[in-house]
Amino acid sequence: MAYRKLGRNSSARKALFRSILTSFFTHGKIETTTTKAKEVSGLAAKLITLAKQGDLHSRRQVLAFLVDEEATKKLFDEIAPKYADRNGGYTRIYKLGPRRGDAAEMAILELV
Repeated sequence: MAYRKLGRNSSARKALFRSILTSFFTHGKIETTTTKAKEVSGLAAKLITLAKQGDLHSRRQVLAFLVDEEATKKLFDEIAPKYADRNGGYTRIYKLGPRRGDAAEMAILELV
């Protein structure tokens, strides 16, 4: 299988990724579990690549996924121009350590 299910059905997984990505683009970095960070990293790269095109169609595609207009605006106006000359590799994952409650491996996902 090419992706992780994260113990959720497809709609719950999509909602999770949408909320994580919205927060990620709003704040620039986010602390989450390592497996979620790895999954979200690929989606973030796809959205940044779309935002680099900068046309109306790609803006609507990103807005359909992120829902939050502020995050979409920030992605197109601040984040995408920063990576105009970079082909991929937009995110970095720092592994932290186990979470205190359930010992899940934690990580920080941030923009390079």
